[in-house]
Order: sequence, then C-alpha cells, then structure tokens
Amino acid sequence: MTKLPEILKTTPFHDRLAPLNIAHGWERWAGTLTASTLVSEREEYFAIRTAASLYDVSPMYKYRITGKDAARVVDRLITRDVARLKTGRAFYAPWCDGKGRVIEDGTLFRLAENDFRLNAAEQQLTWLDATAWGFEAQIRDVTEELAGLALQGPLARAVLQDLGLDEAASLAFFGVGQYGFDGIDVTVSRTGFTGDLGFELWVAPDDAGRLWDRLMALEKTRYIKPIGSRALNTARIEAGHILINVEYASAARAVRNSQTRTPYGLGLGWAVDLGKSHFTGRQALLKLKQAGGPKLRLVGLDIAGRKPAHGAYLYSGRKEAGQVTSAVWSPVLKRNIALATVDARYAAPGTVLKAEIYYVSEVMQKKVDARAVVVDHRFYRPAHRSG
Repeated sequence: MTKLPEILKTTPFHDRLAPLNIAHGWERWAGTLTASTLVSEREEYFAIRTAASLYDVSPMYKYRITGKDAARVVDRLITRDVARLKTGRAFYAPWCDGKGRVIEDGTLFRLAENDFRLNAAEQQLTWLDATAWGFEAQIRDVTEELAGLALQGPLARAVLQDLGLDEAASLAFFGVGQYGFDGIDVTVSRTGFTGDLGFELWVAPDDAGRLWDRLMALEKTRYIKPIGSRALNTARIEAGHILINVEYASAARAVRNSQTRTPYGLGLGWAVDLGKSHFTGRQALLKLKQAGGPKLRLVGLDIAGRKPAHGAYLYSGRKEAGQVTSAVWSPVLKRNIALATVDARYAAPGTVLKAEIYYVSEVMQKKVDARAVVVDHRFYRPAHRSG
C-alpha cells in the first residue's frame, strides 16, 4: 500500500476504507485524507439513488455549545430562530458577518435545552468564541470525539431496521436521537447532503470499526456501497445544495467582496428570520431586503447537450449575465444541469441565456455555445426523501 503523506490525518474509518479504495482516489478535507472515488464513480452514484451508500463524514468540524446562555449564543450566531428548534431536532442554517455576508452554512442539532452541536465544513471556533463573548456558554471543538457516516439512499431506512434500530429508522425529517446496539452508543440524525432518504450516524472513534462492520455485513442484502466525494457531489448538485468555496466564499476568508454572498443571494431567504430580536448581520439583511434583494442570485439551469458547463460564463445577447458554479450531467434525470450565480434581472424562471462552455478534446480546446434555461435549482426531490 502506498505510504500516506505524514501531514494528513486519517479518520477512524480509514482502516476499513483503504482496502476498498481500488481506484486509489484520495483527496484532502480539513487536513484529513478522504476518499474521492473508491471503485467507480458511476456505481457509487447509483448506490445513492437506488440502494444505500456510506460516506465518511468524520472530517466535518463539530462544535458543542453548552451552558446557561447556549441558546442565546446560537440565536445570535445563526439567521434562524432557535426558539423554533425543539430538543431532539436539527435544522440547517447559515450564519453571517456584520454586513450580512455568509460565513458558512451548516447543521445545528439541539441535544438538550442548553446543549447544541454545530456541524460545519470549515474551522469556526474563532468565530464561535467571538460570538459567545460575554455570555455564560462554553464552546468546545469535539471534531476528534465523533466519527460519522452518512447512510444515504432509498434503502437507508431498511438498513437501520436490519440493525435493530427501528426507532431511529422512524425518525422524522431532521429528527435526532441517541440509541444503543451491540454495546455501541450511536446518535442518529435524519439528515444528509444527497437530497435522498438518508441518515447520519455518529459514534465514538473507538466504535467506528464495529459500526462499519455491522453495516457492511448487510452489503449483499441491502446493496450497501461505500462512496467517495465525487459521487456525492453529483447528488448534491441534483439536490440543489450549495457548497462553500464553490457557490460562495466565506466572508471570513474571501479575498474580494465579489466572492461573498448573502443568504438571499444563495437562495436561503427562507432560512432568514428577520422577526427575531437580533443576530449578526440582521440590520444589513433587513436593509438589503427592503432595497429589493441582492444584485446576484443563485439559480438552476437546464443546459442543452451533454457537456457539463463547469465554470461557464453566461450571456444574454452580448451582455454577461453570470457564471456557472457547479455543473453535472444528471444520470437519474437525464438532464444537463447546473447551479449558477446570475444578475438578478436574469434570475426569473424561464429566462433563456447562453452558456459558453469550454472543454478539451484529444487535440485542442473547444468552445460550445449552449442554450441555458433558468429553472428551480432543486432539481431532484424524490417523494421518499421526506416520507
């Protein structure tokens, strides 16, 4: 086996994943080695959409927020109203800087009245500590204390039932519960990044191997397949989920203001509660809404042909209208789809634009001008997802 670079950490599931990574597809995530493709990106994708898939989400940053003022800290941080989040529930939310620009978006779990866990793709401890200044609350990075697997696909519920986790299998959408089986304590949430039926399972690192083995023992009966990030990326684009450093740059790290976005510019207006008393960025977002919204907006695109429009510039006549941020040929929808940022005047569904697609052939770089129609960016929403 190829010796791994010493600078990269490995997850508690690495010893199980590495022998399965026949394609030797690895990449870096938060200083940790993670799989990009194990065997076949296509087969891994179809496991998400037709059966059950396992993706190692252990590198995700995880923060525990506790104490007397924990709820007040979280309410100051995120754009949604924490009073609406009940114990044993989770929800998705962005958080912003004072100018209303998104720092990041993630999942918030309410484990008890004053006990929260926030999952994020990038390091947020400094921002969380600043938000909690002056409050009676403790912020702790618990990233290394939890190993996580995303169990996603139409058969995900059946997999949990096969493990004897019937109560977890019956969780409502965005429900959270703590369970035990075979001596393993596992927190299960009805969450995921694929737009399909799915759960996320969180255990202590020492229990990761046993959890993996129990799940993979069902490989043949439930067609469970470990997957990498490439298959996941196709699924998340179909679901219309945004990705940091792709659809937007964090306001805390952006080199230029033009790289940042507000929640309204990312299609997250539904996750902004201007009615609550205060959160960081509220005044800026209130002014923006009163002014008619952002100049740039996230849209979905249906693009003619089969060439994915990665990074394509968009035009209305001769005027530049925006740029594609994520693009893929959707195997399940049989459509060439994309997420894009466009000038607000071109954001209405049905607007026809031109995508200038560049790709490399065997001998040269070629350009194709393709018809692109603005559509709802949530391309794939199967009924079984929220059933």
